[in-house]
Amino acid sequence: MLFTRSIGLLMCCAFTFSVMAQSQPQVWLTKADRTALFTRQATGLRLSTAKNKQPVIAINDKKTFQSIDGFGYALTGGSAQHIIKMSAPARAALLKELFAADGNNIGVSYIRLSIGASDLNEKVFSYNDLPEGQTDLEQAKFDLGPDQADVIPVMKEILAINPKIKIMGSPWSPPLWMKTTYDARGGMLKPEYYAAYAKYFVHYVQEMQKAGIPIDAITVQNEPLHPGNNPSLLMVAPDQALFVKKFLGPAFAKAHIKTKIIIYDHNADRPDYPISILDDAEARKYIDGSAFHLYGGRIEALTDVHNAHPDKNIYFSEQMVVEPPDATTIDIVNPVARLIIGATRNWAKNVLEWNLAADPENKPYTDRGGCSMCQGAVTINGDNYSRNLAYFSIAHASKFVRPGAVRIASSEPDGLANVAFKTSAGKYVLILANTGKATAAFNISLKGKTYAAALDKGAVATYIW
Repeated sequence: MLFTRSIGLLMCCAFTFSVMAQSQPQVWLTKADRTALFTRQATGLRLSTAKNKQPVIAINDKKTFQSIDGFGYALTGGSAQHIIKMSAPARAALLKELFAADGNNIGVSYIRLSIGASDLNEKVFSYNDLPEGQTDLEQAKFDLGPDQADVIPVMKEILAINPKIKIMGSPWSPPLWMKTTYDARGGMLKPEYYAAYAKYFVHYVQEMQKAGIPIDAITVQNEPLHPGNNPSLLMVAPDQALFVKKFLGPAFAKAHIKTKIIIYDHNADRPDYPISILDDAEARKYIDGSAFHLYGGRIEALTDVHNAHPDKNIYFSEQMVVEPPDATTIDIVNPVARLIIGATRNWAKNVLEWNLAADPENKPYTDRGGCSMCQGAVTINGDNYSRNLAYFSIAHASKFVRPGAVRIASSEPDGLANVAFKTSAGKYVLILANTGKATAAFNISLKGKTYAAALDKGAVATYIW
């Protein structure tokens, strides 16, 4: 009887210790000098009873904003090409580290795919390439083609790790025969092919679903005001509104497709573009929201679009984040403050960086406008890989701010850019970047409790409690 009681006591104590360990506040840190790179600290937040004059980050979980869909990257054709060439064990290890959320894995929860080729493919293609002069209005010859060799098998392995990951598809160009110039670069979509192009999107969603890859959302056109990439397309706002309201929206409805339609997908310097489309009552009924990049403009423009149409969602779908390959320091505060914090504080439901993987020479990329400086979140060299700035900046959010988390109010003292969330499991997450000129000591207050903390200049921390 005594032995049984002792075993029971030990089990109870072990369980209590496990629960306490799981509930202990955590701090994950990246320092500018690279002495910590998304590293869990031995000690977490500590409660403070003494009053001090340090700045206070006041968190209010009664004031809520948007729910979060996820954080992640673009899985370009080039990314998938490198990943699929890895040996099966090396590939499995990389994908687990990226897409699982346990242990030290970073829990990427959102992926963007190119519909056809992007400028980070080895070659340009669409899913319905025909000789000049031929057409296929019914999309009878639609074929996922080159993506079946890399993007689709890699996505299947990702889905095996995280079956709930959200996937966004974005086209860089329609098939050439639909364009005003028979060229992947530039040109416009001919009005007589609007219906055929809408069917192209329908086929894409349906064929990817048949392959076991559910597409949560599509954007109508990547960077519609930048026809200088290869591939690319110029699509002005009135044309996009017409395409959505008369062709794409009705085509999705007729095919019973629930995939979200997201407009714009370009820089924050032209909020008038999505606002003008959402002002069209006929178009807006088919539209879930607007997507943004930040190669131009101010991140606060996302809030302008939200304020104009508060019932429509905001997404952040792309930003290149790079660093010198031989850098001795890491500029982690820049992408975290501008994107992770900046976009979510301005209503973004996701934050995606560009792109997931490249080789040491940032290949592949297309000619005539492909991005030769687009570094991956990881650099893959055979079966080996290294982690770059984009990896660490996304990790500070993706691991802990899981889909379904809700942004909550938090004050922002000078030099302490931050954003706060409450997760569906009831935990609080604060992501903080010290953009000031010195180490900062500060307090975090929530529900009458105060936590004392400090953060080095140029450092980023994620606090979980």
